[in-house]
Amino acid sequence: MTHPVRIGVQLQPQHADYPQIRDAVRRAEDLGVDVIFNWDHFFPLSGDPDGKHFECWTMLGAWAEQTSRVQLGALVTCNSYRNPELLADMARTVDHISGGRLILGIGAGWKQKDYDEFGYEFGTPGSRIADLAQALPRIKARLAVGNPAPTREIPVLIGGGGERKTLRVVAQHADVWHSFGDVTELRRKSAILDEHGAAVGRDTASLVERSVGVGAPPEAVADDLLAAGVTLFTVGTGGPDYDLSLAQQWVRWRDERARREGDEGR
Repeated sequence: MTHPVRIGVQLQPQHADYPQIRDAVRRAEDLGVDVIFNWDHFFPLSGDPDGKHFECWTMLGAWAEQTSRVQLGALVTCNSYRNPELLADMARTVDHISGGRLILGIGAGWKQKDYDEFGYEFGTPGSRIADLAQALPRIKARLAVGNPAPTREIPVLIGGGGERKTLRVVAQHADVWHSFGDVTELRRKSAILDEHGAAVGRDTASLVERSVGVGAPPEAVADDLLAAGVTLFTVGTGGPDYDLSLAQQWVRWRDERARREGDEGR
């Protein structure tokens, strides 16, 4: 399977009033990005740790109504914060509100302050990954019996890079793998993912799209990342200003690349 090159923007729901976030969503869709993500935390990850912040899934429901073209999702939902059946029903609902544009991004969780302040059991990295592995079949089972059913098979994006456990969960369940680190690390872990895929009977090299966050202009990193198999590139930006200038460079690069390929195909 050949995945199209896509550009995402992560609008970090921190240090902003909601009208500023809503405006950033409008600007991002008008700019031409393919995906708009938020994240699933309860407090800012940078700047004032007790600054302004908003909840992930309530926001995704609003974005689903506000937008008409872009795909939407969390980068990523913390599995620990919601019962798997509830999360599945939330995803099914946002899928319908958006007309089939939800990406179900999910991970094992890591931010201890979120857990402590909201009364969740933090556990260990191993226990959180085990919980994620147990939750994903439950999520898929609940999606299968929802009425009305989801508009289509909702793609699952899993974020994380643990080589023994997380990448095996990715191999079993993900349509998209969001990785962290430089291109050398990406190549190494991508090969490990494919080894897990062989072990569980999935051709992850073709079935699992590779996704990364980018913080540099495309001329600095795009060629190497493309060669490593990445097709979803996401720029992060925070409030209150939500500067989309880097995302604009990536959208321009995507479009110019598509034009070149079109010219070569004629």
